[in-house]
Amino acid sequence: MDTLFRSLIFVPGNNERFLVKAESLEADIVCLDLEDSVPASEKAKARKMISDALDSGGFKSTVFVRVNGPGSTFISDDISAILPHRPAGVVVPKVGTPSDVADIMRRIEAWDHTTYLAPSIESAAGVVNAYSIASAHPKVCCMVFGIFDLLYDMGIEYTKDPNMAVYSRSKIATDAAAAGVPAIDCIWQDIGDTAGFAQDCTLARSLGYVGKSLIHPDQIRVAHETFAPTQSEIDWARRVCNAYQDAIKGGRGAVRLDGKMIDEVHYKQALAVVRFSNPTV
Repeated sequence: MDTLFRSLIFVPGNNERFLVKAESLEADIVCLDLEDSVPASEKAKARKMISDALDSGGFKSTVFVRVNGPGSTFISDDISAILPHRPAGVVVPKVGTPSDVADIMRRIEAWDHTTYLAPSIESAAGVVNAYSIASAHPKVCCMVFGIFDLLYDMGIEYTKDPNMAVYSRSKIATDAAAAGVPAIDCIWQDIGDTAGFAQDCTLARSLGYVGKSLIHPDQIRVAHETFAPTQSEIDWARRVCNAYQDAIKGGRGAVRLDGKMIDEVHYKQALAVVRFSNPTV
């Protein structure tokens, strides 16, 4: 997927004003939401509004849709309503096992073979299985950490303590990196606490996250500044692009670089980093 993952902003799918505003947002990923921000009575309306928004093609950002979770009664209707309109990716909350990924991808690929999957880890089981989830399918483009459902699952009260759920937070980023998949950190709930948000972004980056889940446009700038690719990351991305392009010329679809297997997904991610440093590429 040829995009950066510095910012993924959730937009309620049943709010017309927010959907219109979302078209002009400059987040890396705009995620139109069918899950937590949409009550059950509004799900059908939100599906129609999101479908119309996808058809408009007016977004500056890459567009994902967050459907309801694997155990939900809504997920089948979500996928059948949304996938014909070709979102770039689907965020699926509460993914707990690799079999969840396999089932979701079967549903997605029944409609479209170009859409990527972003599993959201929001349970103790998901944390334990994070590596297996990240490596379960080639279309897994990133991992998302959902802290609030995880805390509920573990019976922990939320605070702004930077050590909150630090094991789970660290493990998700580590397991994603081991699987060659970028990880996007959890939301910062207090939109009025800009300093706290900036500190939380810095902590997330130190743990290995490449971006942040957002709930307000004012958070985009800070996330982009914090998670901008470093020079070493840009240099590595250039090497990935060069190695993969050479492999393609030689008739191969993958290549080993410094002990890591590089395929089309990694190439597209690297290309986004290179284009960040040189928009004319």
